[in-house]
Amino acid sequence: MEMPEIHVEELKKDPEFLANIARLEKECKEEESVAKGYQLLDAQLVIEAPEDEINEIFTFIVNTAFDRLAEYLSEHRDFDVLGNEEERAIARAIYEHAIQRYSENDKKAAKEMFLVLYHTVNDDELKDAMMIHASAVMSGMSFDDFIENLVDVKDVDPHDPLAFFIRSFVQPNDILLTMYSKYVQQGKEELKVLEEDKSASQ
Repeated sequence: MEMPEIHVEELKKDPEFLANIARLEKECKEEESVAKGYQLLDAQLVIEAPEDEINEIFTFIVNTAFDRLAEYLSEHRDFDVLGNEEERAIARAIYEHAIQRYSENDKKAAKEMFLVLYHTVNDDELKDAMMIHASAVMSGMSFDDFIENLVDVKDVDPHDPLAFFIRSFVQPNDILLTMYSKYVQQGKEELKVLEEDKSASQ
């Protein structure tokens, strides 16, 4: 099925589309909603909005996501990535930030974010994938090698609500986690503080 061609210039003048953008801008700030921030970002990208406006939305998304993460960690709550659109968007923002850090070779920050996602998402397959990300970083693998040699990009289903997260690898997850067992252990050690806090509060 071919996608209908989007006429950018027409959309820029379309009062309904522009009203929708204005409404999203207002709602995402009032509700501090990361999911609405992403909807706004998509709309602004479609009409090729100025870079500073795009950057402003990005900053809002990332800052709001990290504020939420801090709340969830202090309350020992998990992100319901399959059942809750807002929580999935928060996890996505943290993940995309982690991937950006990894691509810029800031391995310490990337590893910490992948481990925190492993700790906070409530989907086992996604948890395993986050631990594989963290282990690859700990093993010293460069971002390019990670993408080229470890990730299986053929297997992405655009209708999958978790399509934004890399979850398909060239080997099954359990094999990779066994291969990386030393780093998995190390990652779990680093998370012990959070785990202990969590069980103490329950």
